[in-house]
Amino acid sequence: MENKTPKPNPIKSSGKAPKFNISWIYGIIILVLLGSYFLSDNVQSKEVPFSTFEQYVKGRIIEKITVYSARNSVEAIVVKDSLKKVFGDKFESYAKDRMITVRIPSVDEFSKLIQQAKDQNAFNGIVEYKESKNYLDIFLYSIFPFLLLIIFFVIMNRRMSGQMGGGGGGIFSVGKSKAQLFDKGDDTNKITFKDVAGLAEAKQEIEEIVAFLKNPSKYTELGGKIPKGALLVGPPGTGKTLLAKAVAGEADVPFFSISGSDFVEMFVGVGASRVRDLFRQAKEKAPCIIFIDEIDAVGRARGRNPNMGSNDERENTLNQLLTEMDGFGSNSGVIILAATNRADILDKALLRAGRFDRQIHVDLPDIHERKQIFNVHLRPIKINESVDVNFLAKQTPGFSGADIANVCNEAALIAARKNKSFVEKQDFLDAVDRIIGGLEKKSKITTVAEKKSIAFHEAGHATISWMLEHASPLVKVTIVPRGEALGAAWYLPEERQLTNREHILDEMCATLGGRAAEEVFMNQTSTGAINDLERVTKRAYAMVAYFGMSDKLPNMSYYDSTGNSDYGFTKPYSEKTAELIDTEAKKIVAVEFERAKKILHDHAHGHNELAELLIDKEVIFAEDLERIFGKRPWTSRNDELMAQNGFGIENEDGEKSANINDSADKSETADRTDTTDESAGTIDVNA
Repeated sequence: MENKTPKPNPIKSSGKAPKFNISWIYGIIILVLLGSYFLSDNVQSKEVPFSTFEQYVKGRIIEKITVYSARNSVEAIVVKDSLKKVFGDKFESYAKDRMITVRIPSVDEFSKLIQQAKDQNAFNGIVEYKESKNYLDIFLYSIFPFLLLIIFFVIMNRRMSGQMGGGGGGIFSVGKSKAQLFDKGDDTNKITFKDVAGLAEAKQEIEEIVAFLKNPSKYTELGGKIPKGALLVGPPGTGKTLLAKAVAGEADVPFFSISGSDFVEMFVGVGASRVRDLFRQAKEKAPCIIFIDEIDAVGRARGRNPNMGSNDERENTLNQLLTEMDGFGSNSGVIILAATNRADILDKALLRAGRFDRQIHVDLPDIHERKQIFNVHLRPIKINESVDVNFLAKQTPGFSGADIANVCNEAALIAARKNKSFVEKQDFLDAVDRIIGGLEKKSKITTVAEKKSIAFHEAGHATISWMLEHASPLVKVTIVPRGEALGAAWYLPEERQLTNREHILDEMCATLGGRAAEEVFMNQTSTGAINDLERVTKRAYAMVAYFGMSDKLPNMSYYDSTGNSDYGFTKPYSEKTAELIDTEAKKIVAVEFERAKKILHDHAHGHNELAELLIDKEVIFAEDLERIFGKRPWTSRNDELMAQNGFGIENEDGEKSANINDSADKSETADRTDTTDESAGTIDVNA
C-alpha cells in the first residue's frame, strides 16, 4: 500500500491567518439587495393623488384599504366594475391586482376621511392598519445601519491588529507594547560580538552587562549591583544598533527591542500605557534586557511651558518612562539599553545615575578600527592581490562603519558593471570618490576659459597644501565635474586628538588657495570658491568665539556644549563684543589670504606647471606634485603613529593599540568633527 504524505496546511505552515478581504462585504450587500427584490411581492399598482383617492372613497369605488403607518402610504383595491374608470384604457393589465397606492398626509387625516365616508354611508369596505410591508425598507432603515457599524468595527479591528504585528486584541490592544521579543534559544538573531569589528572599549562595557546576567553571583558576592541602564551615544553609522543586536545574540536572557517612536501615538495616554505594558512584560521575564533605539524621539528635554499649558503626550510618556526605570517600584533584573546620536537634547532626569548608569561613547573608528571593519565587510567579496586593507584604511579617514560597508558594496557594484571577475584596488578608490564627491559628469560641457579657471583654482589648493606643514596631505586633484562640484581636491586629514592654532591657520590658508590663485594668476574672482569661503568663515569665527584663539579675546569661549542655551533669545555677549568678534574673524581671514597669495607668488612656476598638467590630464595625484615641488619634508601624524605602534599589530589581549588622549575636551571634539568633514576634499561649487 502506497504511503501518501499529507499535504501541509498552508495556514499552519505559514503561521499566519488568511487576510480579510473586503470584497466579501460588497458581495453580501449585493446578495441581500437582490434577495429582497425577488422575495418581495411583485404587485402591479397605480399611484394616485390623495384628492383623487378621496373621490374614489366617497364614490364607492374602493373595496379594501390597507394603511401602512410607518411610511404614511395606503394600498387600496378597486371594485371590478370600476376598473376602466380608475385605470383607463390599460385597465386589463391591472385587472389581476386592482391596486392603487396613495401617499396620505398622516394616519389621523386618513382616519378622519374614512370616518366621514362611513357617516355618509359612502364607504363600507374593509380598512386594515399595518406597520410596513416592504422588507427592503425594513432592512435599509432598521438593520443596515447597525450592520455597517459592525462591519466598520471589524475592519478597523483587523487593520489595527495588522499594524501591531498581528497580535490579538486589535483596537483594544492600542495601549499594548509593540516591542519585538527575542527569547532564549531564538536563532533569528545570530549576530555576536565577533561580528562587531573595532569598538573595543564599548564592547568591553557591553560584554560586562551580558556577563553579569549570565553569572550574577560573581559580582554580587563583592557587594556589586547590576547596572540599571546603559546609553550608547555616537554619530550615525558607528554601530550602536549593531552592538545591541550582538547583545541580543550573546545574552542568554529575553531581549525586548523597540524604537522610541513606537511610544508616540495620536491617542492621549497610549504612550504611557505602552511603557507600562513593556515593563510589565519585562518584569515577568526578568532577568531580561530592553533596548530602545533612537530614544531621543521620546526622551527629549521637557519644556517649562509646553504648548501654552496644554497636555503634552510625549512628556507624559517620558514621565512614565522615568518612573518605570527608577521609581517607587522595583525593576530588579531589568536592564535598559538605549541608543541615540542626540544625547545633548535628552532630559537630564533620564541621564542621571540610577536610570542610565553608563554612557558608552561609540565614536568614529580610527585607522586601526577601520582596518578591522574592512576585514569584516571584505569576507563575502571576491578581491585580488591588488587590494591592500592597510591602504584602504588610510584612504577613508572620518568614515563610519556604515560608510565602510557602503564603500565595499559600491566597489563590488563598480567591478560588476565593468564585467570583472574580481574587485580590484581601483574599484575601491572609485567607490570612495563616488561616495565623497558624487558621480562623475564627463558629459557636462565647459568652455576653455572655464576649464582653465577651474584648473588654476584647484592647482592653488594643491600647491599651498603641499607647502604647509600642518595642511592635510594631498591624495589627488581633478577638474572632472562631480555632483554639483566643478572640480575637487582630495586630502587625507590628520586624525588629531588635539588641534593647535597653527594647524587651523594652515588649513585655512590651504582652503583659501583657490581664490588666491584666481586673483594672482587670472586677475579675477569667481563663484566657484563659495564652499571654500563658507568653511573658512566658520572656522575663523570658531577660533574667536569658541576656542579663544584671538589676540583681543583670549581665553574666552561662548560655545554651549549642552545645546540648551540658558540665554534664550539673547547672545551671551554684548554688541560691542559682537563687533570685536567680527573684526577679529575678518582679520584672521585677511592675514591667511595674504599668506596664500605670497606662497603662490614664491612658487608661481610650479603652480602654473601643475595647472597645465591638470588641463591636459584632468586628474593628477600626489606623485605629480612630488615630481614638481619635491618631497614634503614633514612626516604625517598617521605615519608617525604607524611607526611607533606598528600598524595592525595587536597586544597580548588581542586588542588594538591606540593612543588615547583623555584630556581632549568638548571643543576638541567639535574640531575633530570639522576636520572629518574635510575628508570630502575641497569641493568648489559654481553658484
